[in-house]
Amino acid sequence: MEHIVLFIDAIVDLSNAMAFYILFGLLFAGILHEMVPETLVSKHLGKDSIASVIKATLFGIPLPVCSCGVIPLAASIKKNGASNGATLSFLISTPITGVDSILATYGMFGWAFTIYRVVTSIIISMIAGIITNLKAPGESKNSQPLFTMAHSKPVNPSTVLVGTLPNNERCSADDCGCGQPKAKKRFSFIDAMHYAFVTLLGDIAKPLLFGLIIGALITVAIPKNLSDILITYHWISYLIVVAIAIPMYVCATASLPIAAGLMLAGVSPGAAFVFLSAGPATNTVTIGVVKKMMGTQILTIYLVTIGIGSILFGFGLDYLLDGVNVNEIIHIDENPGLIEWISSTILWGFVLYFITKPYIRPSKIKNTGDKNNDL
Repeated sequence: MEHIVLFIDAIVDLSNAMAFYILFGLLFAGILHEMVPETLVSKHLGKDSIASVIKATLFGIPLPVCSCGVIPLAASIKKNGASNGATLSFLISTPITGVDSILATYGMFGWAFTIYRVVTSIIISMIAGIITNLKAPGESKNSQPLFTMAHSKPVNPSTVLVGTLPNNERCSADDCGCGQPKAKKRFSFIDAMHYAFVTLLGDIAKPLLFGLIIGALITVAIPKNLSDILITYHWISYLIVVAIAIPMYVCATASLPIAAGLMLAGVSPGAAFVFLSAGPATNTVTIGVVKKMMGTQILTIYLVTIGIGSILFGFGLDYLLDGVNVNEIIHIDENPGLIEWISSTILWGFVLYFITKPYIRPSKIKNTGDKNNDL
């Protein structure tokens, strides 16, 4: 019974620390989605140059694109002429950060940790892109066509990829703000709010719930002797975390409570940072798409750069924070105020709604045929 109470307390503490910043970040993400034209992304990334890699990385940092949405968006800019290096750097930088996760990181870990996360993701993304342009410029010989089907005209990349994703990772071009560019339209606050609190929050609701649960479980369930081992032998914790993070599907925001749980359980901030860096940037689906879209050589660059870069920057963070109390890094208020409680209640209301919606209102499959596309 004691462990159950500690588990519930841990979930409440984690959600109170994050909720306000997640909601504010979602609001900003919706406005940004309405204001930034999608053609801006695919217009500047076509050359095998350092400039295209830098542009792709910087474009990806603030974009409010979910972890699944980056796949069809990266596929789209690749199809529209982006270089391999630019595509890969965009594919890495975008899911690690985003306005919602940046603000949530600040809310839980403070500005110093947040800036370190953003800067290191930029460096890892640029290194991967530059190496790719040097080692595998242009079209990769090992890559396979991803956007065409036999005896048919080219297919929208987001349409192709939707069918390849697991159920919890599927999204359409409209849902994730990705795919082919749309015609310029007037700013709509209603559309911005719909994207923020229906499309984007609906997409991260399940991984966010799992992240909170896993983070709370780690906080109360990791044995003291295991945390002592991970503290004594840092390199073991780095390798364990990176091995878990690379194949795991977790969005940037949902990775935060897991990282906080690791740190509260005694794992070093550097090892927790490895999870924050490698977790959102990779997963089994993205690995398969990168191999198919750009080939084995670029896939190797992608995985090695993220793995080694995350570990090195994890070492660097532990060096910078040597002697610092973990409780001074994680901003979890033991006496949250009214704003924190209201924000947490609103966030949980949204999350539970999106989690239960498929069961309360099961979608009806319409069998209307495809008369308009008959040839």
